[in-house]
Amino acid sequence: MKIGIISDTHDDVTSTNKAIDIFKENQVEIIIHAGDIISPPIIKEFYRLTQNGVKFFGIFGNNDGEKHGLEDAFEFIDGKLLGDVGKIEIDGLKFCVYHGQDLRKKEKFIRSQKFDVFIYGHSHTKHSEISHGNKRDTIILNPGSSHSQAETKYSESPYFPEPSIIIFDTTTKEVVFMDL
Repeated sequence: MKIGIISDTHDDVTSTNKAIDIFKENQVEIIIHAGDIISPPIIKEFYRLTQNGVKFFGIFGNNDGEKHGLEDAFEFIDGKLLGDVGKIEIDGLKFCVYHGQDLRKKEKFIRSQKFDVFIYGHSHTKHSEISHGNKRDTIILNPGSSHSQAETKYSESPYFPEPSIIIFDTTTKEVVFMDL
């Protein structure tokens, strides 16, 4: 099964719709949003996929202040908002989704060896690795920011690097980064 992974949309409707087009072209069956959505209209854009049976899961990021509005938007698209940390099972794999702002908490989830796949965002940096453990290996994924590339004058550079998402295959465990 193909899963689309997106994070840090930061209200960028244009890039979000590019991601949606890629998810549609690649026939993903599930989408996971790893937080920093910002406002409810971004989630409503995914309706064109969820109305056709694509499942949608998401969590809050550190910049997601309009929680009630986001809850309503998830309800509108028939998605599942999992709170600050999401724990779900998909295709026999245990997933943990956490935005990643607390580095100790992030590392605790990874070291727990309770999950087959750990998804995070926050850093705006693409990342894929396998953490080997005694109980199980954990695939660690960060799709990077899906917000369009932007030059900043006073923030760390590049705060918004080239936007990207991930398509993850639960059967082959293949991870494909897609640039927007």
